[in-house]
Amino acid sequence: MKKMKHKHTHVMSGIFILIFAFVFMLIGGRFLYIQASGTVNDVSLSEWAQKIRTASYPLSAERGKILDHNGLTLAYDHPTFTIYATVDEAYTVNEKEPKHVVDVETTAEKLAPFLDVEKSYIVERIQWGIDNEKTQVEFGSNGKQLSQQTKKDIEALSLPGIGFTKQAIRNYPNGMFASRIIGFAQKDESGDIKGITGMEKQMEDLLKGEAGHISYERDRYGAKLLDPNEVIQKPQDGQDVYLTLDQKIQILLEDSMSQVDETYEPERMTAIVMNPKTGEILAMSNRPSFNPNNPDQIENWYNDAISTPIEPGSTLKMVTWAAAIESGNYNGADTFKSGTYKVSDLIDTVHDHNAGKGWGTISFDEGFERSSNVAASKLVWENMGPDIFLDYLHAFDLDKKTNIDLPGEVAGKIVYRWPYEKLTAAFGQGSTYTPMQIMKAATAIANDGQMMTPYVISKIVNPATGDVVQQNEPKKAGQPISKETAQQVMGLLENVVSGDHGTGKSFALKGYSVAGKTGTAQIANPDGPGHLYGRENHIFSFLGMAPKDDPSLMMFVMVKQPKLEPHEYGSLPVSFIFKNVMENSLHYLDIEPDKETGNEISAVEMPELVDQSVERARQIITDKGLEAVFVGNGKTVKGVNITKGTLVMPGQRLILLTDIPEMPDIIGWSKRDVLQLAELMELEVEIKGNGYVHKQSVSEGDQIDQNTRLVAEFAEPEKPATEIEETDAPDATNEASQNELDEEAS
Repeated sequence: MKKMKHKHTHVMSGIFILIFAFVFMLIGGRFLYIQASGTVNDVSLSEWAQKIRTASYPLSAERGKILDHNGLTLAYDHPTFTIYATVDEAYTVNEKEPKHVVDVETTAEKLAPFLDVEKSYIVERIQWGIDNEKTQVEFGSNGKQLSQQTKKDIEALSLPGIGFTKQAIRNYPNGMFASRIIGFAQKDESGDIKGITGMEKQMEDLLKGEAGHISYERDRYGAKLLDPNEVIQKPQDGQDVYLTLDQKIQILLEDSMSQVDETYEPERMTAIVMNPKTGEILAMSNRPSFNPNNPDQIENWYNDAISTPIEPGSTLKMVTWAAAIESGNYNGADTFKSGTYKVSDLIDTVHDHNAGKGWGTISFDEGFERSSNVAASKLVWENMGPDIFLDYLHAFDLDKKTNIDLPGEVAGKIVYRWPYEKLTAAFGQGSTYTPMQIMKAATAIANDGQMMTPYVISKIVNPATGDVVQQNEPKKAGQPISKETAQQVMGLLENVVSGDHGTGKSFALKGYSVAGKTGTAQIANPDGPGHLYGRENHIFSFLGMAPKDDPSLMMFVMVKQPKLEPHEYGSLPVSFIFKNVMENSLHYLDIEPDKETGNEISAVEMPELVDQSVERARQIITDKGLEAVFVGNGKTVKGVNITKGTLVMPGQRLILLTDIPEMPDIIGWSKRDVLQLAELMELEVEIKGNGYVHKQSVSEGDQIDQNTRLVAEFAEPEKPATEIEETDAPDATNEASQNELDEEAS
C-alpha cells in the first residue's frame, strides 16, 4: 500500500515538474522574445518608454494683425498670463530652491493685492490643493488674463511655487471702431482663437497661421534630462491684413455718429466714406454697434451697410436722371406741371413731397433741384419708357451684390412688375437696395461714368519677411453712362446743395463745393400693409461728393427714425455727420478748398468749463462764438450739460450750473433742454404736452434743492408754411398734410 502511495506521489511530482518546467520555459521564452524584439503586443517598449518620459507641448502661432492702410494696428494678439501655485512638495528636489509653496500665509498676503482678492481666498485655494493632494491650483477668474506688467511685479516677489502660463487674447485697441468691418475673434472649445464675424471671419485661413510644437525627455518632475532629445517645430504666424480704412477718418465718423446716437436716439444709422475713383472704403460704421473686446451683448449682428436693403428714396433720383440723359431722352429746359401725376384711373396718383401742391410749371432741371417725384415718374413713364429705365437699373448693378470683400452681403430687390411699382421705382420707393449698392452706382457719376467695385482689403503681408503676398487694386465694374452724362448729373447734384431751390442746402461745406442728393424714404409697416406714419418714421439720408469738379471723397449717411424736437428737421442729424466728417477729412487729406470760405456755421469743440470761474467761463464761451445760460448767481461753474471735447452743434443750448443755483427762465426751451437742466440740478421734473415750454411751475429766480419738483408745460408752435419736408412716399398727400414733414426745407 505504501509502495503504491509512494509511486503515485512520484507520478504527481513528475507531472507538476513538467508543468512548472513548461510554464518556466514559456515565461522565459516570452522574456527572451521581449528582450530580443523589444515589443509587447506589437507595441515597441522603447517607444512606449520614450513616450512616457517625453513631454510634448504645442507652440501656438500668433494670429495675424489687422491694420489700417497707414499701418496702424486695429486688431492683434495680446499676451496674457494665468497664475498658478504648485502645492506638491515632491516637486522640490533642493530645499534651498523650493519649487512648491512653502509659506502659505506669506504667499497669500503678497499675492492678494495683485489679484484683487482677499488673503483668505488664496489661503483656502492653496490649502484645498494640499488637502486633496493636488499638484497645482489656480485662483479663478481673478488669476487669469493678467498683464505682462502684473506678471513681472509678481515675479519680483520671488515667491516659491508661483508660476504662470501664457495665453493670447484678441485685442482691439480702438474699442468700438469699425467693428462691423473688423468683426471679432474668440477662443473656441479647443482654446484656439477663431474669427466669428467681419474680417476676422472672412480672412480666418490667412490670419490663424499654423501651430508648431516642442518635445523633450523629462524626469518624473517635468525637468529636462541632460540629453533631452529635444525636437522643435516652429509655428508659422498668420498673415497681416491691411485694410483700406483710414484710422483718422474712421475715428471722425465714429465720434460723430456717437454724438448723434446720444442726442437723437435713432433706430438705426449707417455711414460710409469712399474714394469714388478707386472704390476704397475709407470708413464705415453702423449703429447699433458693439465693442469687439466685449461682444457679449450685440443688438444687431448684421452689417447694415451691406446686409440690410432699404428703400433709398430720392438718393436714387441721380440714377433716374442719369438714365434719361444717357438714353437721349432728357432736355433739362423742358417743363412739366408739378404737384401730382396720374397715368390712368387704374393707377394710383404720384404726389410731390409738399403735400402734392407742387411748384407750378417748372423745368426738369428745377424738378431735380426740388426733388420732384412727379418729374422722376414722368421721365420713366413718358420720356424713357419703363423698359429702358429697367435696363439702366441693371446697368448700374442694382440687381446684384457689389462683390465687396466682406462677409454677409446681400442684394436688394428691384420691384418692377406693376405700373405703379415702375413709377415709384423712379424715386427710390418700393424697390430696395443696400447703402453699398447705392454707393457703387454713384461711383459712375463721380468717376466720369466708370463704376468701381468697392473693397476694404488693401494687401496681405507676411509678417516674418515683410513680403506682400497679395495686393488689391481698383477694379472697374462697368460703365453705365458716358463721361458727358456723368458731368451733367454732377452739375445737377451741385444745384441740390447750392441752388436757390435745392433741398440739400444744409449740407454745404466751408471751402468745398458739394454735389449730392437728399433722401427721405418711408418705412414699410412691419405689422401690415403700407408704410409707417409720423414725422419721425422715415429714413433720412444724403449721398454727397466733394470737391464737385474732382471728387476725392464720397459719403453716404442714413439715419432711421431719430427722435426730433418740434423745431428740428430730419436732415439735422444727417448733415451733422456729413459735414463734420467730410470737411475734416478733406482737410486731413490736404485737399485744396475750391471755393471761397463764407460765413457757414460749423460745430465747435466743447471746452473744459467745470470748476472755472463764471467770469472766465463767459470769456471762453465768447471766444468760441457760443452762447450759454448760466443757472444761478454763483462764482464757479459746477456742471455743464455738454461734456468736454464734444462737438457743439449750431443752435445747441449750453447750460452752465453755478455753485449757487436758482431757477432760470425756461420759457421757449425744448424738452431735451429741460431734461438736461433737471439732470444737472438733480430735479424731479414732470413733462406735460409737446413742443416748447410755455409755462413753468417754479418761477425764475427761486431757490432750488433736491426736493424741488418742476412741472413744465409744453405747447406746439405755429409752423411757417415753408417748412415742408421732402418725402419720397407716393401717397405723401395725407402724410404731409397731417405732419408737415420738414426735413429738407430750404
